[in-house]
Amino acid sequence: MLLYKQKKSQPSKGNRLLISITVLGSAGPIRFVVNEEELVATVIDTALKSYAREKRLPILGTDINNFVLYCPNAVAEALSPWETIGSLGVRNFMLCKKSQPEKAMDDAKSEISRKGTGSWKTWFNKSLNPKISSH
Repeated sequence: MLLYKQKKSQPSKGNRLLISITVLGSAGPIRFVVNEEELVATVIDTALKSYAREKRLPILGTDINNFVLYCPNAVAEALSPWETIGSLGVRNFMLCKKSQPEKAMDDAKSEISRKGTGSWKTWFNKSLNPKISSH
């Protein structure tokens, strides 16, 4: 009688996808293989690590909360971090930094307006002719 060991059933890995992520401001896309069941947040983390490992510019950082992933072909909104990467059936994505909240931008505008109401020509001339005061 011939005995054989049955293979242990391994959890299915699902389909694997080769995805391409273009980082806004970078020279070219990052390509890597992911499981279609992986969350968008995990894919963003992997993309940021790959980007840093390749020493690409501009330097982005590693905080996934500062970035959003877009699918340029399918929707105009950013993908939810809890969505699976294979749910849209596309393989090309765009990674962008989140925009600053409007409040922070309003604060920056008010800071600029407080610094002076002179024209840019006045500022430029002052920056070219630095005067050192003696008192």
